[in-house]
Amino acid sequence: MSCGTGAAADWAFSGIVPLTGRAGEPPLVPPGRAATYAWELAELIHELTSRTRFPVRVDGAGLLSERAAFTGHGRRGRISAGGACRLLPSADGWAAVSCARPDDPDLLGALVGRVLPADPWPTVSAWLRDHSGAQLAERAELLGIAAGPVAPSKALDPDDPDPSLPPPPPRAPGAGSSPSLVPRPVDGLLVVDFSALWAGPLCAQLLGLAGARVVKVETPTRPDGARLGQPDFYRLLHAGHRSVVLDPDTASGRRALSALVAAADIVIEASRPRALARFGLDADAAVASGTTWISLTAAGRASGRVGFGDDVAAGAGLVAREADGTPVFCGDAIADPLTGLTAAVRALTAPAHGGGFLHDIAMRDVVAATLDGPRTPPPPVRRTDTSTGTSTSTKTGTGWAVDTGERWIPVAAPRRREPVGQAPSTGADTVDVLRGLGIPRP
Repeated sequence: MSCGTGAAADWAFSGIVPLTGRAGEPPLVPPGRAATYAWELAELIHELTSRTRFPVRVDGAGLLSERAAFTGHGRRGRISAGGACRLLPSADGWAAVSCARPDDPDLLGALVGRVLPADPWPTVSAWLRDHSGAQLAERAELLGIAAGPVAPSKALDPDDPDPSLPPPPPRAPGAGSSPSLVPRPVDGLLVVDFSALWAGPLCAQLLGLAGARVVKVETPTRPDGARLGQPDFYRLLHAGHRSVVLDPDTASGRRALSALVAAADIVIEASRPRALARFGLDADAAVASGTTWISLTAAGRASGRVGFGDDVAAGAGLVAREADGTPVFCGDAIADPLTGLTAAVRALTAPAHGGGFLHDIAMRDVVAATLDGPRTPPPPVRRTDTSTGTSTSTKTGTGWAVDTGERWIPVAAPRRREPVGQAPSTGADTVDVLRGLGIPRP
């Protein structure tokens, strides 16, 4: 639920505040209205599903911090909660650089032009101090590194909106419906999910709660890296889904992938178009045949940029600022759950005339849309006073409170939904799924 008293209260309720700032120092309230936006998206998901067999009610703001409730991660200042991303000074500002994948140290070595030691950060930091954010962005895109400049700390001019921002999510009847997209039930529809990590799987999980049949697709050489993360969080996102493994490096594997996409009502993917082409998959052809295609990328299908939740959020400007202007991370990979919620709303709609639709959802733009209001100073945060009965030292409290301008709102800790059921092991359902759809086994 929303606290109903504005962005500051929604941030306090979301569980993001205790993940924002430096360890050992008071937490900070992020800028913008992402927590409110997440709550609104969750309410829209409920409205879109309320008249179906499987209405979906989730705590949208709470989803933003949900992973940290499983991992126990906390605020770490200029190091992301998960530890894989850093905020570093560049020649003309600040930059966010991720080192999350096994081959990232080699890629970062190519960025700086030398073999990196076991701890790459001092060398990368030194290189950044002599290079601009634009130089970093150009080389990072070329090399496939999740890195880029942090957006300056300023709000968009409301009279001159950024034309790159996506239109608002389609609304349900009675709430300003989009003229081109209308609600549609997904109960019984086949969702083929090629995505990994958090944003796409969250979308798939919400569609599964609404009654869709979800098939998760991985390749032998690129399983979902989240399988190596917190097991209960992975189980939460994938419980009740089916798991298929197909090899796009073989002709029979590509044929099976194409047949699976042809059978799908909804496809979720988080790959650059050229990677999908290597799989023999064509989004435009699938959409022409009636498929809803959810494409999740760092900066849009036309961009070659790679990004993860922390560096994308920082690149869009969603960072908190210390008194001297130093940026610190907001929450834990916050662009991921924001994008997952947005994608679920889009997947729960369809063109009024029928047929397919390609939703090109850029994580950067989803985050930027939550920062389009006037800039205001962050509200104060203080320790609660147990002598006046305002302590929040409960199971979900943190001992901090945020000043909303009307009252002090206790800061909630990250909280978790409990997984229901088991997540499938890798490829466990390949034979059954293909047989059930009449697809020859590779």
